[in-house]
Amino acid sequence: MKKYKLAVLALMTVGLSASPAMATSSLFDWAFNVDGTTLENYLGDSMPTVGSLDASTGLGTLTWSTSVVGSHSFLAFFDYEIDEGINTYFNENAEAVNVGDAAAGQSWEIDEPGFVFGDIYDNLVAGTLDGLNGVPDSAPDDVSWAMGWDFILGADETATITLSLSDTAPVSGFYLAQFDPDSQESIYFFSSLDISGGGTEPVPEPATMLLMGTGLAGLLGIGRKKMKKA
Repeated sequence: MKKYKLAVLALMTVGLSASPAMATSSLFDWAFNVDGTTLENYLGDSMPTVGSLDASTGLGTLTWSTSVVGSHSFLAFFDYEIDEGINTYFNENAEAVNVGDAAAGQSWEIDEPGFVFGDIYDNLVAGTLDGLNGVPDSAPDDVSWAMGWDFILGADETATITLSLSDTAPVSGFYLAQFDPDSQESIYFFSSLDISGGGTEPVPEPATMLLMGTGLAGLLGIGRKKMKKA
């Protein structure tokens, strides 16, 4: 985890794509906990995700997938700054929006990154986010946030987690929002989990089974025949 704010780290994210656009937001740091293994920007680790984040703003979309049967935990931490060069990073605040719409197994936390009072990084490493906002508008400071998922996969199932980091707020659902009162810029963090596959083969409707059974009985003269699954 970062201990000092070094400007050179602002762009040390793996897989970032270049962009000519100027923006007031920047991604300073990130970390992931995937099934108990922590990956961190400042250690030079690669992001475990697919996709890219804009090199200037740090915004974009990332995905992570697994088909391994069993229990899984995936947590993502990001530390963004807004207008840091103009008004530092101690004046920002954040909120969790539509918390009641968070999905089953979804967790989150907003806090100071851990330089002074925040415990978000320790919670990330422990794999347990506390669902609290340590940097509301009544107590602005350096904002960081994390979001995670706990889920179980069965045979032939695939889980895909999408992480969206944007300057445009979602129209509905649960998300995190970061603000700088001295800036027009705001940042939004939302995520989804999709589990696909693993279904059984379809069973014929009762009416279809009756029709098929009657037809076979007439053709073969063997009476009603018990149908197997299609």
